[in-house]
Amino acid sequence: MKSLLNDFLFSLNATMPVFVMILIGYGLKRLNLFDEPASLKLSQFSFKVLLPVLLFNDLSTSDFMSIWDGKLVLFCFGATVISIAIAAAASGLHRNKDERGEIIQASYRSSAAILGIAFVNNIYGAAHSAALMIIGTVPIYNILAVTILSVTSPKREKNLPTAQLIKRTMLNVLKNPIIIGIFLGIVWSVLSIPQPVIMQRSVSYLGNMATPLSLISLGALFKVEDAKPKIRISLFITFIKLIFFTALFLPLALWMGFRGEKLVAILVMLGSATTGSSFVMAKNLGHEGTITSCSVMLTTFFSSFTLTMWLFLIKALDMV
Repeated sequence: MKSLLNDFLFSLNATMPVFVMILIGYGLKRLNLFDEPASLKLSQFSFKVLLPVLLFNDLSTSDFMSIWDGKLVLFCFGATVISIAIAAAASGLHRNKDERGEIIQASYRSSAAILGIAFVNNIYGAAHSAALMIIGTVPIYNILAVTILSVTSPKREKNLPTAQLIKRTMLNVLKNPIIIGIFLGIVWSVLSIPQPVIMQRSVSYLGNMATPLSLISLGALFKVEDAKPKIRISLFITFIKLIFFTALFLPLALWMGFRGEKLVAILVMLGSATTGSSFVMAKNLGHEGTITSCSVMLTTFFSSFTLTMWLFLIKALDMV
């Protein structure tokens, strides 16, 4: 009983501070300490500098070669691709085509990098499997998010020939700061390039700013009056994100023999909240961002309960 209580408290401690940061951003706007132009600048700073540095730091400092598990990476990659396909099919039911990109992204993008490492490390004292899960998910998360949001952006040139649209989308992917951060991080890790202490600390300082500032900007740009009409679709996204994908893939992970730390890493990949960086990306690629911000808030709140439920289930099966 004490162990289950500790697991529940850990889930709350991992997710509720994220929700609190969003509320702080909203409160700062209400107190007129942030206006919309300042909030947009903060969002752009997070997208173009802080989030790429965070991903570079996560990937470049992980010793992937010594803990490599191709089976785990391929499972995470495959589950992610299938999840995106399902989310894309589900978004086709939504009438407003300009909002489908936000629906797809919010339905599949988890807080894998941030929550995954913290969650696994807290239970096992190390986060090796979380690092592998990041390799299998974060690059494809961001590459396809840039592609999907670019193609579905309300600000795109809708009469552009298909070939030119594909070319422009690929250029957006290649120039995307987050993609560049991921690529440099992987190269740095594979080549085992040393980092001077000054670089380590500077990168760490910037990376540590990424999550709180992106969430504060999310809260500051969040408009309650705009969110009300989006509650129904956001609740649908929350169900898909926290319940459906986990119920679909977790039994498959058990059947394939994943246990312990690896199973918990997969659970976090499947059932954690929509990452706050998805709002920053949607906003910077021409979308309104209301569905995304509403989905981040709802999935963040409810994931503290659903993750505890899933963890209780696999513990009851003696799989962790």
